Amino acid sequence: MTTELRVLDPNEWDRWFAVLELAFGGLHEPPDARALWRDLTEFDRSLGAWDGDLCVGTSGAFSFRLTVPGGALVPAAGVTMVSVAGTHRRRGILTSMMRRQLDDVRAAGEPLAVLTASEPAIYGRFGYGAATWTERAAVDTNRVRLSLPDGVDGVTLRQADLTESSAVCEEVYARLVPSRPGMLARRPGWERLAREGASPRLCVLAERGGEVTGFAHYAIKSDWSFAGADGSVVVEQVLALDPAAEAALWRFLCSVDLTSTVRIRSSPVDGAWRHLVSDVRRCEPRAREALFLRLVDVGAALEARTYQAPVDVVFEVEDAFCPWNEGRWRVTGDAKGATCVRTGDAADLALSVRELGAAYLGGASLVSLASAGRVRELREGALVEASVAFGSPVAPWLPHGF
Repeated sequence: MTTELRVLDPNEWDRWFAVLELAFGGLHEPPDARALWRDLTEFDRSLGAWDGDLCVGTSGAFSFRLTVPGGALVPAAGVTMVSVAGTHRRRGILTSMMRRQLDDVRAAGEPLAVLTASEPAIYGRFGYGAATWTERAAVDTNRVRLSLPDGVDGVTLRQADLTESSAVCEEVYARLVPSRPGMLARRPGWERLAREGASPRLCVLAERGGEVTGFAHYAIKSDWSFAGADGSVVVEQVLALDPAAEAALWRFLCSVDLTSTVRIRSSPVDGAWRHLVSDVRRCEPRAREALFLRLVDVGAALEARTYQAPVDVVFEVEDAFCPWNEGRWRVTGDAKGATCVRTGDAADLALSVRELGAAYLGGASLVSLASAGRVRELREGALVEASVAFGSPVAPWLPHGF
């Protein structure tokens, strides 16, 4: 490879971002979205691959804190904006960027790296495992009815200006972050992300006793058939602090005039809406992986979370791309905390760092991975013991991309 890899100069951002847009099918972000991405870019964490004056590769990272089982917020590098120009494929550019990036993440003391993948098959070889799942659905509101919990009628709903309500919505979001693995503590700006293809983003607030207890961000996609209105409510996010507020928001979304479908863009696979609707089949739920996670420092990462059952297990970890993680690690912990240290003791389970990443938030069970041959049990009983301990009482979920 003859290209030069260097930290992004702010003056080069436009050329750098244009390479990214071309790699993603010639996408051209509108001016406001482009300005937002520039504002969010962390230039000292962004890399460009250059062939002379020509930018031929891009990568970056955001500084997040990720909720892990037990509620701790752990520093995590949010890998993003990765692309290689079609004219410069198969020259090792992607591998060199991933190598530099993970070295930098380790040097920064971040035990985790996370990403969302446009092409999931790429990142397994760099040690990333699918750690959270997201669900989409299309609720047929002409046929589906809601069964609501007590207290819904005590919730007041109010249509709110998106900008004026931003701070209070972020307060609700921040209060919920520790409650579900996979959620990200984020700096200002992320709340401005919006999807295209429908009306401008709208906001409705749920209140009780003058306190905001939830919100919904959504848009309206108008459509008409010969028989009349056939629009959709495109739900971007529904977050609430209690069941009554959440149910009241879903009731509102399912009763918007001139619509017949509520399209849920992203929900946890254990989302409350599943238990409110009268017929899940009429909602056509579909799940797919969302957040890919890599343990950059195995010891620090496994100590950072808690375990829902007592565990004392020795992992034999394979990690060819980050060899400092390879070897045997003893994890001892419970719901109060954990330790993870190197050991010379015999291994109980053998797996790669990719499978460890998939199981880290409780999104994939070690038993399930073992059934596919991805985890090997070396001590009888160790697999079930570790699988139960690594689980999570709520499904991990990434509420937005990056």
